[in-house]
Amino acid sequence: MSSKRLLLSILLGGFLVSSCQSNEAATGREKFKAGELTPEFPDPALDVAPKPGVTRQIAVLAGGCFWCTEAVFEKLEGVEDVVSGYTGGTQDTANYETVSSGRTDHAEAIRILFDPTRITYGQILKIFFSVAHDPTQLNRQGPDRGRQYRSAIFYADEEQKRVAEAYIAQLEAAKVFDRKIVTEVAPLEKFFSAEGYHQDYARRNPWQPYILIHALPKVEKLKKQYPDKFKER
Repeated sequence: MSSKRLLLSILLGGFLVSSCQSNEAATGREKFKAGELTPEFPDPALDVAPKPGVTRQIAVLAGGCFWCTEAVFEKLEGVEDVVSGYTGGTQDTANYETVSSGRTDHAEAIRILFDPTRITYGQILKIFFSVAHDPTQLNRQGPDRGRQYRSAIFYADEEQKRVAEAYIAQLEAAKVFDRKIVTEVAPLEKFFSAEGYHQDYARRNPWQPYILIHALPKVEKLKKQYPDKFKER
């Protein structure tokens, strides 16, 4: 049974509340003061420069359950589409049952289509690190365990690779996190869309326990920390 399915079988209660609290605990040097979150995340010093006439780019990111990362980036201004899927493995094992077993090299990932004239690749990465997941957790994210839940950036070209590696080094140098960043930076080979019922999952299932506990708090965090980038509609 997958981690998500196990959680779905547990009623809302003390265990889930405790899990939520530990998952949403301050990462790195984020501090809660009087209930207010004060993040210390710098803008990327190196970014992908906009190219004349280019209004569509993609970013492929893995940061735990794709329901949660999809929920965050769907609410980000400049993002036009988010697809949940699998990357890092082969087509014959790119299905939820097999990936959830942990026996493949796939990661649950999202493919983000964005307008670089409205939001840059570097800004996408800033949201990824500061809101969407905890990059210091190795082969897990919150209650979900296994390499399929690893933190990874799958770059489409050398420019994305340089920006991703430079930003990780920048965050490490700034000691934004108390623990080492374990995010992998790997070439994007193939991305396989997940089954239809996974797409827009949080939006379509806002009262599902896993979404209430793990996805919606991230959306609220995005709204609170980056109100100018939050899509209300």
